[in-house]
Amino acid sequence: MIPCPCGSGKLTPACCGPILAGKPAPTAEALMRSRYTAYATGRLDYIEATCAGPAAKAFDRQEAERSGLGTEWLGLTITGREAGLESDETGKVSFTFRVRQNVQDGSASEVSLFRKISGRWLYWDREDKAKPGRVGRNDPCPCGSGKKFKACHGA
Repeated sequence: MIPCPCGSGKLTPACCGPILAGKPAPTAEALMRSRYTAYATGRLDYIEATCAGPAAKAFDRQEAERSGLGTEWLGLTITGREAGLESDETGKVSFTFRVRQNVQDGSASEVSLFRKISGRWLYWDREDKAKPGRVGRNDPCPCGSGKKFKACHGA
């Protein structure tokens, strides 16, 4: 068996598999990892179902499908976390992901905000997108596609 795409080092059935199958993510980080795995495996229904608030309003299914064409997800590195444990109601997860799109490699970093709603962790929004060193929604996607980040890997 191959390791889970999220980079935990665990096999998918012991990592993101149960969460993708409907088991609530125990932490914000577990939800973040399962969302990465969903992107890597084309599970856009899961991506959409795990959005709430501003993220749900911003999610564009057609754009996500288009940006996924020709994309190979190369890795996820969690660079930090704040709260987001089982007993918390909010959490932040900092991460970097690497992709190859149309034979060009790229990466992006983000701080994602999560909220627990009715006992389930959900992706709420990104932290201040305008901070220096961060990719803004209207900046070119770092994967090199030539599209804006929001229309490519920011979806």
